[in-house]
Amino acid sequence: MPKPLILCIDTQQPILDLLSTSLSTSGYNVRTTCAPLEFVNSNADLIILDIQLPDINGLELIKTIRSISTVPILVLTESTEEADAVLAFEYGADDYVTKPFSTRELVSRVRAILRRSSTGNLDDKIKVGPIMIDSENYEAFRNGEKMILTLKEYELLKALASSPGRVLSRDFLLDRIWGHEFYGETRTVDVHIRHIRQKLGDDAGMIETVRGVGYKLTATA
Repeated sequence: MPKPLILCIDTQQPILDLLSTSLSTSGYNVRTTCAPLEFVNSNADLIILDIQLPDINGLELIKTIRSISTVPILVLTESTEEADAVLAFEYGADDYVTKPFSTRELVSRVRAILRRSSTGNLDDKIKVGPIMIDSENYEAFRNGEKMILTLKEYELLKALASSPGRVLSRDFLLDRIWGHEFYGETRTVDVHIRHIRQKLGDDAGMIETVRGVGYKLTATA
């Protein structure tokens, strides 16, 4: 089995050297670049991206990546403000690490992300009202039309569809989708649910909020 390829984008060469060394010794193929748009020609399994790039808005870069790819994105940031992390999630990031970072923690995050993105699922197709989840192909459909979802949005929708009518707590969803290595807030779940509702359009009401607990998916809006 080929080693996963990780593309690291940062303008600080010492950071790129640190990422290359720590990830390579952990068994990954690594490419590093100071050119933010190099991802266009990349077949990476994961992108590690410094969000504070001097010549391009890091959030807009995430948005651009998301417009053409569902490749997982791990954001590096010097900001400790929760609002900045929430913004990164809103634009489509999968996780973030604050600089300066522990290489052990970073490698742990990388392993968790790649494990979630590569885990196959042999369950039959799941159908709840107009929503159909195709687990084998990692696709979701609404009224027969394919939904354009990020990996996290797909996993959240699938988790809800796998237990229709059952309330799933934010903590459960955070652990199920992001894993126990994730150090973020439960607001992360709320942000992704909001995005899924937007993509459900008239069927957004299928995802019900249970105040103080979490969410559940019903067959009708």
